[in-house]
Amino acid sequence: MTQSTDLRLTRMPLSNGRGEMPALGFGTLIPDPALTISATKDALEAGFRHFDCAERYRNEREVGEALQAGLAAGGIAREEIFVTTKLWNSNHRPDRVEPAFAASLERLRLSYLDLYLIHTPFAFQAGDEQDPRDQNGDILYDLETTLLDTWKGMESLVDHGRCGAIGLSDITLDKLLPLYESSRIKPAAVQVESHPYLPETELVDFCKEKGIVFLAFAPLGHGMKPGPLEDPVILAVAARIGKTPAQVLLAWAVQRGTAVLTTAKTSARARENFDIATLPEDAFDEINRIETRQRLNDVVKTGVPGFIPRVKPA
Repeated sequence: MTQSTDLRLTRMPLSNGRGEMPALGFGTLIPDPALTISATKDALEAGFRHFDCAERYRNEREVGEALQAGLAAGGIAREEIFVTTKLWNSNHRPDRVEPAFAASLERLRLSYLDLYLIHTPFAFQAGDEQDPRDQNGDILYDLETTLLDTWKGMESLVDHGRCGAIGLSDITLDKLLPLYESSRIKPAAVQVESHPYLPETELVDFCKEKGIVFLAFAPLGHGMKPGPLEDPVILAVAARIGKTPAQVLLAWAVQRGTAVLTTAKTSARARENFDIATLPEDAFDEINRIETRQRLNDVVKTGVPGFIPRVKPA
């Protein structure tokens, strides 16, 4: 890790890929198209140089439009930003990986990607429907395509040079281990939910040992209340050092050696989330001692809430 005295400038080398990932990243899970464009431009202007996208979010075109406009307006070179997107579950079959990758590139208006992730370890029935379901509203899974099958398709993208690195999202250590052992190109990054209520210490330690970038999403607790933003320890630290609870949580994530994603929908919030600073050692230790344990996104264990059955009409 290229740890700067300024946390905002910290970068994480991709030991199993190309380049370095800025530790502080902007997540683009924003449902409204117009807001996606304005928020992405605002994030770029605030200083963010790492943008996390996904086919699943259905807004890659808007992100691409915003990045192209923002780069031109700010005189920023493509090489100065780090862009990730993700392969959705309905494209896990190896022959669908490259076309899905190419479609994302086209929507993002880019000639290459810095990082491409398998969005979840669940393979759905192949096709253009993101959530293929049976007559009962239950997801149709592809039981013949393994995670390793999909990974081999991802490896070929790196071989062809248009993808700097590959990795996985919403993965648990028990699913990551066999893939890591069997893969020809090792994962460069793993993106999972993490915050003081879900520190994922074992997975963080494994990633550090193997040179994998650990990338935390939902660092502020997915907006759940009560959550980490309302935790008494976080509130006390924020008051003591003159930072907001969000800034404290983001600084804690980078300071522990992980990258982190945050989504801001206004210019003011983007500037706030980017303006982090190193926590005093005693404050960092206090946060590490928080005992509350809570996972807010159960997709890694059960497919919920991402793949819940549709409610049948009465």
